[in-house]
Amino acid sequence: MLDVLSLYLFLPLAILCHAQTPPSNPFPAGNSTTDPLVVNLGVPYAEAPIGSLRWQASVPPSTVGNGTVVPATAYGYACPQTSDPTLSITPFQPNGGVNEDCLVLNVWAPADATDLPVFVYIHGGGYDSGSSSSFDVPFMVKNAKDKFIGVAIQYRLGAFGFLASEDVHNSGVVNAGLYDQYLALQWVQRYINLFGGNSSAVTLAGGSAGAGAAMLQAMAYGGQVNDTLFDRIFATSPYLPQQFNYSDSMPTDNYYSFAQEAGCYDPTTGDKSNIFQCLVGQDTIILQNASSIVNNRARFGHGAFEPTTDGIFVQDIPSAQLTNGNLNGNYALIGNNADEGEMFVPPNITTDAGFTAFVKFLYPLLDDNDMLQVQELYPAIDGISTTRYATDGLDNTTNAVNVSPFVTGHQQRANNLYAETTFDCPAQWLAEGFSRNGRQSYKFQYSILTSLHGNDLYSYMNLGNSLPSNMAQAFRDAVISFMNSFISTGSPSDETIYNTTVPLDTASVLKNWSSYSLDSPLQMNLNQTGGTPAITNDPRDPYHIEVIVYNDPGLSPLFSLVDAYNWEGGRGKRCDFWKSIGYKVPG
Repeated sequence: MLDVLSLYLFLPLAILCHAQTPPSNPFPAGNSTTDPLVVNLGVPYAEAPIGSLRWQASVPPSTVGNGTVVPATAYGYACPQTSDPTLSITPFQPNGGVNEDCLVLNVWAPADATDLPVFVYIHGGGYDSGSSSSFDVPFMVKNAKDKFIGVAIQYRLGAFGFLASEDVHNSGVVNAGLYDQYLALQWVQRYINLFGGNSSAVTLAGGSAGAGAAMLQAMAYGGQVNDTLFDRIFATSPYLPQQFNYSDSMPTDNYYSFAQEAGCYDPTTGDKSNIFQCLVGQDTIILQNASSIVNNRARFGHGAFEPTTDGIFVQDIPSAQLTNGNLNGNYALIGNNADEGEMFVPPNITTDAGFTAFVKFLYPLLDDNDMLQVQELYPAIDGISTTRYATDGLDNTTNAVNVSPFVTGHQQRANNLYAETTFDCPAQWLAEGFSRNGRQSYKFQYSILTSLHGNDLYSYMNLGNSLPSNMAQAFRDAVISFMNSFISTGSPSDETIYNTTVPLDTASVLKNWSSYSLDSPLQMNLNQTGGTPAITNDPRDPYHIEVIVYNDPGLSPLFSLVDAYNWEGGRGKRCDFWKSIGYKVPG
């Protein structure tokens, strides 16, 4: 069992100000212990964002080198949460495990660590839920052949982290949750050496909204941060909801709805003069309830409080900035799952009219010409079989546009469109962005049955706390190995870092993993062969659809390099279309 020690912190007060250029690191040098550190939990990297600090850029703790020892023996509070309205609408209930004083991070370091690479993980959860304790970063640290240090950070969520409007922009900051992550990265730069870490070899990582946040950190301040906070990005299924300007009607309407539910705005009077100040002084339970109520009213597949373009921290939409290659960091390892959309689309789309209505519901700014192109890129196939199966990605006729292990026909058209606009295309654009301007990127798809959004976590984060029956141990070992290689070197193909349990044929494929480029858009397809068929439903599927899976014994990894642009009947072309109308989506 890992030892738990304490961290002596010297963190003078500093304020992050609005700026068009990146702020300097607010953590100056100070006295610190040199004791070996193994596990440190709940380490504060910021002042509690309460009172006058609500909806302001986070600031370091105001401790002034007075010899105070901060115990680091337990996870800190989770940040206030809201339920995901896509999966269920849950009335707000106060929870003693959450608190606005939640800006903490956790560190896991091997014993006697010295100058090791660092893996900083941003948790997912749709920008409205999740915590650093929900993801098994220490599992990765303990199972790595080439040692590294793991860090998991927390950030403000829901209305506390992503409230946006002209009012918030003028009196505070929008994207407060992103500022939290940025400050945590500055903390890592200043202090990770005390844990035996190398601040020049930081991998910023995340899945889903965590990957989306990592993407936005790569875009932060227009890419002017360069590699001062991290050298590498690992992002799986980067979540890109509609990214409005902070003053657009959608975030503004949600701001007023939140203020009304919090008792700070009465629409019958129209008085808006004191809304922000009222919110700053309001009771936390009232604010948490208001955040939950408004989020539960959000459109299907979206949250009410998500990152916005603010012109400062987030200066453009991803489809535009990633194309230009103006990014922070040098190397990227980007992935997606084969069935990203199944969990997030209403399960009642049975006609072409229903498909069209769904698209217009998602993206109301699309015009008739845009909709014609959507119909061409996501065509209905007359008389398509209702037989459900996993496509091989290579067939240009029958592919993920119309068939999946879960559904077929019009429902699958909608599922795949949502998957591509929200997860798959952002992954492609991120890989493209890091293939420019002297950077290097690698791309993969997690394809074993089943491959719902987030199921890749079973392979490297020990989701479910055990090896699932539909995954070979050798598959998990191979995934952990190429991730370990990337964390250590910036490339997934250093076979000297692979675990000896990785089959030789799999290691041979991985060591020849070519980087992604516009001329050669290759991705590694992570699949399996063999096993025993069984009919079951994925425990993470909200619709409990029965599917055929293949279980051990008899499973073995089957990895192959494929053309990502032509994958699934031309995913690259479809993503190019969404990029071309990015400001209409917007995203």
